[in-house]
Parts: sequence; structure tokens; C-alpha cells
Amino acid sequence: MSSPFDTAAPGAAFDAFIGPARDTASGRRPWTPADGPMPAIYLSHGAPPLYDDGGWMRDLFGWAHRMPQPRAIVIVSAHWESAPLTLSAPDEGTPLVYDFGGFAPRYYTMTYATPDATALSDRVAGLLGNGTEEVHRSARGLDHGAWVPLSVMYPNADVPVLQVSMPDEDPERLMRIGARLRELRHEGVLVVGSGFMTHGLPFLTRDMLRGDAVPGWTDDFDAWVSDALARGDVEELRRFRDAPGMPYAHPTAEHYVPLFVALGAATDPEAPVRTEIDGMMWGLSRRSFSLA
Repeated sequence: MSSPFDTAAPGAAFDAFIGPARDTASGRRPWTPADGPMPAIYLSHGAPPLYDDGGWMRDLFGWAHRMPQPRAIVIVSAHWESAPLTLSAPDEGTPLVYDFGGFAPRYYTMTYATPDATALSDRVAGLLGNGTEEVHRSARGLDHGAWVPLSVMYPNADVPVLQVSMPDEDPERLMRIGARLRELRHEGVLVVGSGFMTHGLPFLTRDMLRGDAVPGWTDDFDAWVSDALARGDVEELRRFRDAPGMPYAHPTAEHYVPLFVALGAATDPEAPVRTEIDGMMWGLSRRSFSLA
């Protein structure tokens, strides 16, 4: 394999996965108030290579299947950094943003036509604008940090989805944004921070890209974050720039900091999290977790 983007049959694993997944997902039980609040989650989103990894798709799908079907999803992705806070287009079937390069042509034709999210957009605008934040609306569709993992978790595209921009990388501000979204969880809305637990793409070697080696900086950072999450040590998580494995694990912070949105939306940000997915891809940590 000359490039990790090269596969003999791009998306073949997705093709094998999607039919049975849609059938299974159609029988999911919808959320009711008796379920209590939906969780807040942080997920490592995978980008188009997720569609070539049958095991990872099954992990994400299984995670979604263990939860009741949400009434809606609000997601903050590493791939939309924009201030002031901005909401994606809520229209039914809003076009996707193909914000990646170097992949097979197929991935630029993928679709994920979600239902109308106008009511959700109005609700989120009210919550986020009820304070010091200025909130704008846009015609922008969902970027790959949203539509790639959600198309696996909710393959029938039957849940309204609204994306909220990440205005900066300040953990305190992102936790405040998450806290304003918290009450949505009691209305059956899944609140998602979408990133990648390590994202040192410039430092990956050929062996790592083939899956034959995991860099020490990934192991070190993943162990550090796992320990801090298990202890509910939010202060430690905020000091990520001094964590073991840095700055190689995150040359820039945008794939790490969405976890603070999830922490802010949690009932108790200092409660230990539930790890839902771990393991590695291309030497990068896929760690993903949920909070009550």
C-alpha cells in the first residue's frame, strides 16, 4: 500500500455493513422521558477510512444501538472552527461538506440526508444565546467530523442533526457551551463532541500507517487521558498541553478539545466516564466515551 488512502475497493467494508445495519437500526426503541437524559459523548470520528474498517463501524454502531434512538443530535466537530458561534443549516437533506483531500472519488459522493432540524436550531440558538455568546446561523452543511461517524451510528439518516461551530479552543469556554446544551439531554437529544483522541498525522511513519506500529507518544497520551477521565480530573484534562506525548499527539488542539463540550454537558463533569471504544488506527487512539 503506497498510501493509507489507497484501498483496492474503497468503501467495500461500508457496503457490507450498511444493509444489515439499516435493517437492525430500523427496530431501535425511541427515547422516552422514562429513559432519563441521553448521554453526552466524545467520539473519535475516523474520517473516510472509517468506511474501510468493518470492526470500527461495528463498534460505533453497537454503541449507538445500546442507547435509545435520540430525538435529535447536536454535534461540535473539530472541523468547524468559527467565531462567533454558528449553527449549520437545518434544512432537510442539507448538502454535506467534503472537507478532506486525497481520498478515493467515491468518498466525495457519499450522502447523508438528515431530516429537518429547524425546531432544534431554534431551541439551540435560544440556549446558546441566553448569555454572553453571540449566535449566527449559516447555510453550511455537516462536515465529515459529523456525517462520517453519524452515518455509521444512525445509518437510516432518520435523526435531525444540527452542528455548532467551535468558536475557539479554550476548555473553559467549551465547557460553558456544553453546560448550556445540557438540558437538551433531558429532551432526548444526544450531545456530541467529535474529534480524535490523538491526531499526530505529521509524525506518522509508514509502519504506523500500515498498522504495524504504535508511536510512543500515542501510548503515552492515551494512557494519560484514560487515567484522568477515569478519575474525573477535569483540571488535569485542561492541562493537556503539558501531557505526556505532547505536542506529537496533538500538534494542534482542535481534535482534542471537543471533549470539553461533552464534559460541560455532563450532569457531573467530574464523574468517571464510560469508555465505549478504544484501540488504535494508523497508530492513533480511537478512544471514545460517554458521560451520564
